[in-house]
Amino acid sequence: MAEPNIAGRQPKAVEVKEGQTYAWCACGNSKNQPFCDGSHAGSEFTPTVFKAEKDETIVFCMCKHTKNAPRCDGTHATLE
Repeated sequence: MAEPNIAGRQPKAVEVKEGQTYAWCACGNSKNQPFCDGSHAGSEFTPTVFKAEKDETIVFCMCKHTKNAPRCDGTHATLE
């Protein structure tokens, strides 16, 4: 299995809106971080698509190694 590129070493807080669908970049190559722009095409990666259940701030993983995609779980603190 391929390793995703690290898009950032800190998570990114984003306001999401209830009912809107979002696609979190899992490959780390998107120019629209933390969201997918299709840069994964031709790879084994696919974005994590989710629908916001309420208006809230979500802290998105930018290192792409979280075990709780798309949310940050602190894994970035353990990466070299």
